[in-house]
Amino acid sequence: MDQTPPHRRLGINASPPDAPAADGSWEPILDDQPDEAPPVRVRSIVRELVETAIFILLVFFIVRGIVQNFKIEGSSMEPTLHTGQYILVNKLIYFHFDLNAPLRLLPGQESQPQRIIYPFHQPRRGDILVFEYPRDVSKDYIKRVIGLSGDTLDIHDGKVFLNKVELSEPYLDKDVATACLGSRVCGQGPFVVPEGTIFVMGDNRNNSSDSREWDSLPLDRVVGQAWVIYYPVSNWGLVPHHEY
Repeated sequence: MDQTPPHRRLGINASPPDAPAADGSWEPILDDQPDEAPPVRVRSIVRELVETAIFILLVFFIVRGIVQNFKIEGSSMEPTLHTGQYILVNKLIYFHFDLNAPLRLLPGQESQPQRIIYPFHQPRRGDILVFEYPRDVSKDYIKRVIGLSGDTLDIHDGKVFLNKVELSEPYLDKDVATACLGSRVCGQGPFVVPEGTIFVMGDNRNNSSDSREWDSLPLDRVVGQAWVIYYPVSNWGLVPHHEY
C-alpha cells in the first residue's frame, strides 16, 4: 500500500508560506521581482531621427526643384496679375538638358555642340513665365512670351505683328498701345528673335521693363511657368495663359 502522504500525491505544497530563520524569527518569502526596464536604445533613436531628417530634406529639395512660390511686385502684368498676389511656378514644365554634355567629357569631344532636349515643351507664345532678370540675375521677373526664336516681330502704330500677322491680345486693357523706343531693336522695324532667346513683354505695356528695353531673353534664364494663384484666397485659381 502506497504510504505517500495525500498532499504529495495531489501535488499540494504543504510547507508554510514563511519559514523560520535560524534565530527563530520568521522571514517572509518575497515575490519574484519584476524584470528591470530594458535600457533606452539611444543609438536606434538617433538613427531614426537622422533618417527622418534626411527624408524631410530630400522631399523639400525635390518639391523645391519642381515648384517655387513667387510674389507679384509691381503693376507690369496688370490687368492679368496684380501686385501682392502669390503664385506657384511650375519649374518642371520647362525642364531641359544637354544631351551632348556627357560626350564633351571624353577626350577629343570637347567641341561637341549643345543638343538641348525638352522632355515636355519649351516656352510657348502666350505663356506667362518667371525668369531671372538679365541685368541682375538675383531678381526674378514675370512677363508674357510674345515671340519665339526665329519669329519675326514688328511693333508699330501701337500694335504688335507676329510673322506679319497682327497679334490678338485680349488680355490687354482697351486702347492700350504698344510702343518701343527707336533706339532699341524693336523700334527699328521688323526684327527676328535670335536663336536661343524669346521676346517677352508685360501686359501693362505702358509700365513694364521687358524685352523692348533689354532685348530678347535667353532661354537659360527661364525659371518656370506661372501656374497657380494661391493668395489672396479670393483670387485662387490657375494663371490665365493665352494661345496665339
